[in-house]
Amino acid sequence: MMETEDASMVRHVAERLLKTHPALGTEAVDGAVQTAYDEFRYARVRTYLPVLLERRAGDLLEKDSHGRP
Repeated sequence: MMETEDASMVRHVAERLLKTHPALGTEAVDGAVQTAYDEFRYARVRTYLPVLLERRAGDLLEKDSHGRP
């Protein structure tokens, strides 16, 4: 289970990405952000975690929007 601070961060990242990728829908954006969070969940330095999540999730969404696996 995500800690409250992490859940809030994930929610904010998803909201920002949904604004830039509205055609993909909430489910796709939430899934990409969750996948990115899972990859960085145990990062020791958490200062840049929101930026890393947004970039990684954005990369995943770009792949999805272009039909690549």
